[in-house]
Amino acid sequence: MEYTILGILLMIIMLLYFKVADRFNIIDKPNQRSSHTEITLRGGGVIFWFSALLYFVQQIQNNYFFFTGITLVSLVSFWDDIQSLSNKIRIGAHFLAISLIFYDLNLFHLVPIWGVLIAYVLAIGLINAYNFMDGINGITGLYTLAVMGSLLYVNTKIQLFTDGSFIKYAMMASLVFLFFNYRKKAKCFAGDVGSIAIAFWVIYLVLKLILKTESLLWLLFLSVYGVDAVCTILHRLYLKQNIFEAHRLHLYQVLSNEYKIQHRLVSLLYALAQAGISFVVIFLYQKMEDAIIFAIVILPLVLLYSAKFYLLKKSNLRLNHGT
Repeated sequence: MEYTILGILLMIIMLLYFKVADRFNIIDKPNQRSSHTEITLRGGGVIFWFSALLYFVQQIQNNYFFFTGITLVSLVSFWDDIQSLSNKIRIGAHFLAISLIFYDLNLFHLVPIWGVLIAYVLAIGLINAYNFMDGINGITGLYTLAVMGSLLYVNTKIQLFTDGSFIKYAMMASLVFLFFNYRKKAKCFAGDVGSIAIAFWVIYLVLKLILKTESLLWLLFLSVYGVDAVCTILHRLYLKQNIFEAHRLHLYQVLSNEYKIQHRLVSLLYALAQAGISFVVIFLYQKMEDAIIFAIVILPLVLLYSAKFYLLKKSNLRLNHGT
């Protein structure tokens, strides 16, 4: 009953937001990086912040550090959706928000300084990777369901590390968002406010699980996005491109734009790939060394990603032949 009511409330909030977005012209116009061609309402991912709000207003012992952090990144990201902000402001907000959850999880006392610095790089990198990957209908919502579903299973069956409802509220927000986004013609896009807010939520949970189990293995719950983002950056550096400028070189963009595979199918494949990897990680947990499991997951992903070079070459040859 609780989640039925939550779903209804989130649906109402989303419909009200559409009126606000339409009234103030909060829209997404296609650009060089875009995989869509039509103007669409932007910022629908604000539903993730509202879901976090609904969760925390009913808790006796509120986690003010997490909620302050997700509010900060959501506010700055929503502002960036409306009016572009400088990288310094965005990264500064991310750094401050990450610092809040590090403090909440006592990371500064549990981990040596070099470990904290690495954690900052990984956390901010993963937030931006989640944002970079938000480019086609359904990919953010479906991928989030795959990640959160894996975390919920671990929390229920393997290691209790958080309140299960905390994970379920994120999943409910994803389902409501997907109702409007996972369509041939999306009603709305997540915008930076959506992709960054849910990335912050995911990172908090993954970090909490890592500290509880003293295992970095759970980073592999984000391996599909992580490998794609890192390999794309390396690819662009090899091409001597500015990695901060818009592009269409992620694997999902090549599949969607160059090979015209339906966006929803590509999004589903990404989510299924991550769900499959998470299943492997959970199955092998404590049966093999973490380093071996990392190799079992990462190496095939890198090989799969390298197929993009063949796809791009084949696409270029086809275009040249056509001209």
